[in-house]
Amino acid sequence: MTTTVPDAAPTVAATAPAPASAEETGRRRRTPPPPPPPSESGMVVNATLTVVALLCLWLVVHLLFLGAVSHDRAQSLLHSELRSQLAGATAPVGPVTEPGAPVALLSIPAIGVEETVVEGTAAGDLFAGPGHRRDTVLPGQVGASTLYGRSTTYGAPFRDLDRLAAGDLIKVTMAQGKVTFRVLGLRHDGDPLPQPAAQGAARLTLVTAAGEGRFARMMPGSTVYVDAEAAQGFPAPAGLSPSVPESEEAMKSGTEALPLLTLWLALLIGLVVATQLARQRWTRTQVWVVGCAPLLALSWLTTDTAMRLLPNLI
Repeated sequence: MTTTVPDAAPTVAATAPAPASAEETGRRRRTPPPPPPPSESGMVVNATLTVVALLCLWLVVHLLFLGAVSHDRAQSLLHSELRSQLAGATAPVGPVTEPGAPVALLSIPAIGVEETVVEGTAAGDLFAGPGHRRDTVLPGQVGASTLYGRSTTYGAPFRDLDRLAAGDLIKVTMAQGKVTFRVLGLRHDGDPLPQPAAQGAARLTLVTAAGEGRFARMMPGSTVYVDAEAAQGFPAPAGLSPSVPESEEAMKSGTEALPLLTLWLALLIGLVVATQLARQRWTRTQVWVVGCAPLLALSWLTTDTAMRLLPNLI
């Protein structure tokens, strides 16, 4: 009996993969592995750094543009308040007036200045407009009166002060009446002082920051003075303050705002962190609607407070 042996199953030989080319091997080596997804803490840090950068940009925009809006609004309110006081004979005549209160209307036709003067020359006082130095008589009264004004920020009312020339007119309206001054001349730090005013005359000195070079307005290094005089001034009441704090002198700043600035910065950072956490539960639109107004308000307050730490005439 013949036994038929079945054919053996065909053997499939394993085919080895073709070796990778040198070019492909080099490309694999050069291709970095994909980065790991950012952690929650990393997202918060990145968002905080982004907000800090945006805050610096906001600072520049606020100082050069948005501060002018704040200045114009303050001037409108101060002008209405002083006009009402002048009409009702309740405008201040000195010697002690609350800082920030309107004390006079200032007009300089040669450079287009129409401003309401406030009491005080600290950095915060000059946000609203030119300020009256409190250890001098009010403008228009017998004696020497000094007004400070910003040269670059918050409307820059004294930007063109150095364009005034001898003979230009400066008009002041205050509680006791109107006085017209005539410019005597322009001087800088170190220049000799003008001769003392005549008996019964009113002397007015306008002060702002000055500098040299392309970025002089942003980084002024000196002070410019314009002296003017009126032949006859109004009587000045006794009891004038003998001096002012250092923060109210020309090109000075104060440190009183540091605690408040720290508070605003802490609240701003807290708001940023809260916004990032809210994005995990809310949509981007919801976060934007809820967080936009507080963010703008805190940014504005932070910038205004930081400006109090800079020289008052910038």
